[in-house]
Amino acid sequence: MSLSTTLEECLRSKGSQYKVLHHPYTRTSMDTAEVAHIPGDRLAKTVVLEDAHGYVAAVLPSTYHLHLSELWDKTGRHLVLASENELRELFKDCDVGALHPVCSAYGLRTYLDESLTQQPEIYFEAGDHEAVIQMQIEQFLALMDQAERGRFAHRM
Repeated sequence: MSLSTTLEECLRSKGSQYKVLHHPYTRTSMDTAEVAHIPGDRLAKTVVLEDAHGYVAAVLPSTYHLHLSELWDKTGRHLVLASENELRELFKDCDVGALHPVCSAYGLRTYLDESLTQQPEIYFEAGDHEAVIQMQIEQFLALMDQAERGRFAHRM
């Protein structure tokens, strides 16, 4: 699969400059960082959460843990992790566990942890477990222009 079709369309519509890096199959973001030789602080991971009002996405560095209570404070919502079955339905063009961060393309409100904005370049899953996108921070922030920024994650 490589790039999800939704992601590819978003990159094209924004005129994003990026590289696709291929790597051996991995199951976790930390494994991806290791095999692709990427600093973990620069690899963005996407966590999808839900409540009675619907789904949201949180984007944070792979070396960080999401602090739900801080996200609850920011959103005013009592969010919990979405199930894998729900993720399969929401992101039909992505493998579970390989979601890219442009979740606004699927109609999800997206929250971007400020720690990512301090990096010179960002990497993120392209929609499968064998490719990542690499782009400069300015390109990433332009791609994520609909995301709301905040601090809700902390280094592991």
